[in-house]
Order: sequence, then structure tokens, then C-alpha cells
Amino acid sequence: MYNIVVHRTQILLEDHQYAALKAWAKRTDRSLSEVVRMAVDRLLGVGKKRGRQLRLSDLYGIFSDPGGPSSNAEIDAELYGSGQ
Repeated sequence: MYNIVVHRTQILLEDHQYAALKAWAKRTDRSLSEVVRMAVDRLLGVGKKRGRQLRLSDLYGIFSDPGGPSSNAEIDAELYGSGQ
């Protein structure tokens, strides 16, 4: 058995950040907590990429979704509504 220790924390997200994370979590059938942990691991370069120095290119596509929007305009429309 694994002995996994987790820590409860609280973060404040802007509305658009929260909405985007919740939508991505729902589309990928994950919890919001899991999505945030994945993003933190990716940002810190741990997990599959352990030992590598973080590069800007490592962040590309961190929340990409093959079924999601494909252009910046579509992403903006999804996050902020079509009036932008």
C-alpha cells in the first residue's frame, strides 16, 4: 500500500480561471482538485518529467482538449462569451 499525504489548501481564482478549470475537469471526467494538482505538477516539472528543468515549451497545451476550442477566438468566446 502507498502512504499518500495530502494537504488541504485554499486558493483564490478569478472567475474566468475557475470557469475554465471546471469546464476542463468536466470534459475530462476529473475533479477540480485533480486538475489543479496536474497543473501544479506540470508547472513544477514533477511527475513524468521529473528532473527536467521547466521550459516555456513545457507549458504549451497544459489544458489542451482535443474536443475543445481550437483557436484563440474560440477560447475567448468560451471563457468570456461571444460578445468579446
